[in-house]
Amino acid sequence: MFAHLFRSAKGSKDKDLPEPDEKLALGTLLVRVAKSDRNYNLQEIQRIDRIFSQMFGLNPVAAAKMRATCEKLDQHAPHIDVFSEMIREGVDFDERLAALEAMWQVALADGHEKPEELDVVDRARHALGLSEADNLHARVNALRVTGDAP
Repeated sequence: MFAHLFRSAKGSKDKDLPEPDEKLALGTLLVRVAKSDRNYNLQEIQRIDRIFSQMFGLNPVAAAKMRATCEKLDQHAPHIDVFSEMIREGVDFDERLAALEAMWQVALADGHEKPEELDVVDRARHALGLSEADNLHARVNALRVTGDAP
């Protein structure tokens, strides 16, 4: 169902796209955060792979394969709100908060808070149905994980 939405949104004929679920939706959001400043760098890629390993119990190769799938999905993906809504409808509050924290980890991975990345995170936060207080909590936790906490 969602794969058809991807293809029709961009006119893609790629039938190899998997049917996106909540995990792939989150992964595609993470890729989108990382790419939003047009500088998809090694720190962000490594952070996404680590998040996949930690959240989904994947080994490094499986995490890299999942990221590659999410990169492909990102090329055909509709608006960010569609992914956020998939996550919001498919998971509970704690998992949505963890998704927001993961987005913050990616946004902070290279040590710079770029306006484009912050915009994607904020739009996703809103679509996930999370508050500003939730956002602050997720950001502080992400800072601890990335090692930039005061």
